[in-house]
Amino acid sequence: MKILVTGANGYLGQGIVKQLLNRGCDIIATDRSANLIDSRAKVKTCNLFEIEDSFEYFEKPDVLLHLAWSDGFIHNSLNHFVDLPLHYSFIQSMLESGLARVAVMGSMHEIGFFEGSINEHTPCNSMSLYGIAKDALRKSTALLAKTKNIPFQWLRGFYIVGNSQYGNSIFSKITAAELEGNAEFPFTTGQNHYDFLDYDEFCNQVAVAVIQDRVTGIINICSGKPEKLSDRVERFIYENGYKIILKYGAYPDRPYDSKAVWGDNSKIQLIISRYTK
Repeated sequence: MKILVTGANGYLGQGIVKQLLNRGCDIIATDRSANLIDSRAKVKTCNLFEIEDSFEYFEKPDVLLHLAWSDGFIHNSLNHFVDLPLHYSFIQSMLESGLARVAVMGSMHEIGFFEGSINEHTPCNSMSLYGIAKDALRKSTALLAKTKNIPFQWLRGFYIVGNSQYGNSIFSKITAAELEGNAEFPFTTGQNHYDFLDYDEFCNQVAVAVIQDRVTGIINICSGKPEKLSDRVERFIYENGYKIILKYGAYPDRPYDSKAVWGDNSKIQLIISRYTK
């Protein structure tokens, strides 16, 4: 199976490419830079949106795994709307050229304010430009794939725990602050409950979802259970032996963040138990 992975040099792309390679997939990895991509992949550095014939340029892949996205942690960046039609046009050109299947990384921020377990039927009421743009790409790609009779997977990601200092998550920022020698880390109240997955398991779930075609549609990449933010962050600090302490209440909680939200993991668990080795 030849899989084209866009955004392969990003925080998620690095780990997902590695997981796919470990499973014997033939990977074409693309991004604007390539210094962090596994050397076993065939790398093509480019501006994704400037390629004239994407399907030919990327050597006619069987599957597209579209991870590329800018400003994902700047939730109200105007770039989400500027880039949205570019993402759609790229995916459209791939689907019209012979692609067998498409998978796109989504986000639980498409849902907006919601309390409880999120499944594939949970309605979206996005409360940020990031969430609105992601949801629009999901709907438009699903419609396009349906008209072409091409299987479509929307991989809805929840919260990732990892100790890389180069990411934009709170865990990456804490790691960077620890390495800089900071004694405190400004924090919210930490009372909200979220669905957390360790980085390696997140990448593993994406990989196992993409290498099979029995389960399609919206697939939550998640643990399936909520955990209080403060508890998970304190545990992260302890697990990594950090000395930094949290300064609670330095930042207000965002009004569009749910008080308790987690993913229904039944589809990804079905994939893991039935369709992967």
